[in-house]
Amino acid sequence: MSMILVAALGSLFAAITVGVLALSTARQPRGVATALAALDANYAADASLAAPADAPLSERISTLTSRFARLGRALTPMGALARLENRLEQAGSPAAWPAERIVQARGALLIALGLWGGLLGVRFGGLGGFVLAAVAGGAFGAYLPILLAYNTAVRRQQKIRSALPDILDVLTICVEAGLGFDAALAQVAMNGKGPLQAEIGRVLQEMQIGKSRAEALRSMAARTSVVELRTFVSSIVQATELGIPIASVLREQAKEMRILRRQRAEEAAHKVPIKILFPLVFFLFPALFIVVIGPGALRIVAVFSN
Repeated sequence: MSMILVAALGSLFAAITVGVLALSTARQPRGVATALAALDANYAADASLAAPADAPLSERISTLTSRFARLGRALTPMGALARLENRLEQAGSPAAWPAERIVQARGALLIALGLWGGLLGVRFGGLGGFVLAAVAGGAFGAYLPILLAYNTAVRRQQKIRSALPDILDVLTICVEAGLGFDAALAQVAMNGKGPLQAEIGRVLQEMQIGKSRAEALRSMAARTSVVELRTFVSSIVQATELGIPIASVLREQAKEMRILRRQRAEEAAHKVPIKILFPLVFFLFPALFIVVIGPGALRIVAVFSN
């Protein structure tokens, strides 16, 4: 009788346990299921980023570049990305270096130069040198692509500024010879090479796809930082809207650009003595002093030594 009672109590306890488990499974909160789904999604994303050990080399390289891109995007906020795209526009939008590749290069150079600087710091300065050199190398690597893009943009804008007076002379001659302004722009784009000719060619292409002349010229002015080019564009747009003859506007603009070029040359010539001063003081004068004062100094030392 006691065995039957124990078996009945055990069966009742097992039934109660199964019932509780069934109810808890059926009444699982929706938030828990959502959290589990989110964890599964994150795990799948991490698994897609982590290449297996037997994956091909191309897949491993793609995974590594995607991680560099994530690090570079973390270093480049939206405002900095917009400024970078603006710099690339001023640099001519190089096809080999879009904004995404520069962001990847920031992440890769941050890690590479940080490790290299840390190794040099350990070699010459111990733990403190490791920290300082790693931070300095990583910062230099993170900002090196930005500096290169800025340097390329500045050099291209300088070429545009220096070529603008000659281009205006050619446009003036073409318009006064009887060509229309668009035909004169086409002659400049076809018979020359340089960043300004490339920008003029882009203006003609935008006009062919449906943009008006004023919109295409304003887009060219927005892609550059040359104040003289923006002044020229605003003058041409205003002359077109008001019906002023473009030949006279071009003639005055070419004259003004030649005056500005001469003023820039005079300013650069006035800066030359100041720029030469530092090499003279630190490199030429010490050698000159050694040649002039050296023999006398040797004789004085010989006299006092006797």
